[in-house]
Amino acid sequence: MNYLSTRNKILVTATVIMSCIYVIWRTFFTIPFGHGPLAVTAGLALLIVELIGMFELAVHFYNMTRLEYPELPVVDEALYPDVDVFIATYNEPTSLLFKTINGCLNMDYPDRSKVHIHLCDDSNRPEMRDLAAHLGINYLTRTEHVHAKAGNLNNAMKHTSSPLIVTFDADMIPKHDFLTSCVPYFLTGEKIGFVQTPQSFYNPDQFQYNLYSENRIPNEQDYFYRDVQVGRNKSNSVIYGGTNTVLSRQALEDVGGFYTGSITEDFATGIEMQSKGYRCFATNKVLASGLAPGDLKSLIKQRQRWARGCIQTGKKMNLLFKKGLSFAQKLNYISSITYWYSGLKRLLYIMSPILFAVFGVLVVKCTILEILVFWLPMYLLTNTCLRMLSGNIRTTKWTNVYETILFPSLLPAVILETLGITMNKFVVTRKDGAQNDDRNYQIKQMIPHLILAVLSIIGIVNCIHWTFSQGTIGFLVVLYWLLINFYNIMMSIFFLAGRKVFRNHERSMASVDCTLTTEGEIISCITHDLSEGGISVMLDTPKYIPSDMEIGIKLVNDRYSSEFTGKVAHVASIGNRWKYAFTVKDITEQEQRQLLHIIYDREPTLPQKLDKDISTFEDIRLNFVRRGQSEFMSNRKLARIALNRELPTADHGIVTLMDFNYEFVLVEMEHHDLANEIQLSLSEDISLKCMWVQSLRNKRGNLYRVTNIRDIVRNHQMPTLEALLKQWNKEHIQLGKTGPASQGKNNISPDELNEMAYL
Repeated sequence: MNYLSTRNKILVTATVIMSCIYVIWRTFFTIPFGHGPLAVTAGLALLIVELIGMFELAVHFYNMTRLEYPELPVVDEALYPDVDVFIATYNEPTSLLFKTINGCLNMDYPDRSKVHIHLCDDSNRPEMRDLAAHLGINYLTRTEHVHAKAGNLNNAMKHTSSPLIVTFDADMIPKHDFLTSCVPYFLTGEKIGFVQTPQSFYNPDQFQYNLYSENRIPNEQDYFYRDVQVGRNKSNSVIYGGTNTVLSRQALEDVGGFYTGSITEDFATGIEMQSKGYRCFATNKVLASGLAPGDLKSLIKQRQRWARGCIQTGKKMNLLFKKGLSFAQKLNYISSITYWYSGLKRLLYIMSPILFAVFGVLVVKCTILEILVFWLPMYLLTNTCLRMLSGNIRTTKWTNVYETILFPSLLPAVILETLGITMNKFVVTRKDGAQNDDRNYQIKQMIPHLILAVLSIIGIVNCIHWTFSQGTIGFLVVLYWLLINFYNIMMSIFFLAGRKVFRNHERSMASVDCTLTTEGEIISCITHDLSEGGISVMLDTPKYIPSDMEIGIKLVNDRYSSEFTGKVAHVASIGNRWKYAFTVKDITEQEQRQLLHIIYDREPTLPQKLDKDISTFEDIRLNFVRRGQSEFMSNRKLARIALNRELPTADHGIVTLMDFNYEFVLVEMEHHDLANEIQLSLSEDISLKCMWVQSLRNKRGNLYRVTNIRDIVRNHQMPTLEALLKQWNKEHIQLGKTGPASQGKNNISPDELNEMAYL
């Protein structure tokens, strides 16, 4: 267990006390009676959603004050039972399922013959049957496709018999220790229903990517799985997430199988198990990772299904009076349902200051002194407490941003479901890789935010005007409220504007031992990042790796190794090092499977904590600056080395070797005679034979092709050449730092030296 320190207990206690004082003040002293029916209605509505928010916060604080991390039992390996692994699929591509099955086949277990992997295909696709046969796993399907995913899993239960069942979504790739980190919980004699591990993602989610924050903020779902879920261990109200879970077959049979009466069958199935007295655990150890929705439409459909499904389940199960659930469990599940009404809360939080500043409707009746006494302490304490309890995974600011982004899309679905206009069709979240959004759809989703942005600006201008014209600071509170909301709205507009996707494969920042075998040498290095389509490495010295040559690449870590051939995709100078990226060209299936293990059998390398230097100003600045820059993938495939080195020639006097990339040189001559051929002596042993290609417009530089570079490679002179170039480049950089500005002869735009056009 993880108990709070004395200081943090004091912080939580102070937060609770100030929140209670605030609620009393808001309830009895701030409703604008006597200011018209609209003011009273808006005031009461705002109070109600604030009270709901306080309820959710109180439940969360209760859960987090004593975290229970279930300790992994040590059990005799002979006790490990048979396990059925269900991989549910409906319309996902074969390539995605291949990775998931490959991960499942790699899971450790004392007796691997006890692990039975089943591809549960709910669309009878021949390619899925062939994939299962090719990889040596079982294929399950059905003729009557009823009850969507729940029906698919129940059908799988009919054809299997192992005492434990593992459920994976089609995109979730388990780590090698998934089973050994979960199964022992079921072998202690305790009545365990399921063990839920986090849903983690190896690609940036839409929030990280669209807001240019994939290196600054955690995945939006991390807060739920690594914070909220673990807190619910205390009350045995952990939510079954549908994937990355081990379940007891006996528990499933006791509740009649996977629940079929809701489009969120996982949420309902977990509640049924707990109502039957089963203990359910959540761990915060990442044991599998998958794909977050790659486009806006998929994200919104996913969240609408979750919202509707939770409300459906709450109504059908009548949670307040559900037999078998404790009071704490009921409170937690009610909180899980009221969470989906955050869209209504967000709308009222945004509209309340607008109603006053734009339309003259009073929503909260108070003075600035009352704000300072009752609201400000509660606000500061709550934010501090949330940051402390969440382990810096989430702050109030980011919660507000996420809610503001999604509320116009979620609110209609929530209202319709509440009124009984239900959604019964299960909609599968699209998981076929990154997609660029439909522009019309983005604009449609952005319209409510644009309207609110305009109204907020009007309100801000009015408050500033009133402050100076009336000589009072009373409007500063409304101004602050409007500015906070405007920040959230701006971040929403940035998010909905989207960001172009360039990569076909998601990359992981990972350091893996790598060997590159080229024509001239064997290079030992460490990877900078990995993907299914290629790798990149950082080298201290610019190497000559011809762009038309396939080189040997070998990756090795403590568990896996993979060998394949690749080609240079691009080369870039970063600081005093050189980044080389390679695409995979030829790889056998066995080596590909090993490569997949190297990439995915690890915790995702995306942030798990908020960046310490993150700030509201930086959020805005970053999005403005990055959106003003053109994003492109470099096509430079040779290392361009800046030299500015004067060299003597036999026929053309002193020339300046400005740039060099092994296959081309840029030379500046002291006179204007054009030389079709020149010979540059770099040292006693190395001489470059160069053929003229092009004179640069408005420059004295001439571009030459190096015609004898392969001879230099074959004569094993490359180490000498590389050392010389590195020394000259270092001297050039130092001179640039200390010399006059006129030394900058190498001010050449990237497009002026498009060497690749000649290759």
